[in-house]
Amino acid sequence: MNNDAPRLRRALGQFATGVTVVTAPGPSGPGTATGTAAGVTINSFTSVSLDPPLVLWCLDRTASSLPLFRDAGHFCINVLSDRQKHLCERFAATGGNQFDGLDFAPGLGGAPRFEGCLAWFECARHAGFDGGDHAILLGRVERFGIGAGSPLVFFDGAFPELGIVGKN
Repeated sequence: MNNDAPRLRRALGQFATGVTVVTAPGPSGPGTATGTAAGVTINSFTSVSLDPPLVLWCLDRTASSLPLFRDAGHFCINVLSDRQKHLCERFAATGGNQFDGLDFAPGLGGAPRFEGCLAWFECARHAGFDGGDHAILLGRVERFGIGAGSPLVFFDGAFPELGIVGKN
């Protein structure tokens, strides 16, 4: 199966997903503009349970930020709107201080939370699991919010415009 990985990746890309940026405070304390916070763009996010309120997301084991996310007591999942593609691109890139020049509020535990998202989930780390070449991170939702707008969607390697607006 490994020699067919590019084709499998293409097939998996046929499932349209929303786009999120997950953030966590740095090891020295709450997320601030000091560059200690971490952020990463992901589309592997799903709800797990309403009681207790649990969500999960996955991060590549080769990601330099994996140890920080695994050790963080809190993280924030920011569900991006179609007007936030710049955040998606910024946190998909590596290097530099990804938070330079961005406005964000410190959420629970100091995990950065962005304004203008369709939704956000401030989570306490609940558990972590092996997921092959990815780590599976489970969080307990402690606080959340709902915004308004259209979703940023990833499909077949691109960001199609849907032209829909949520009921918010």
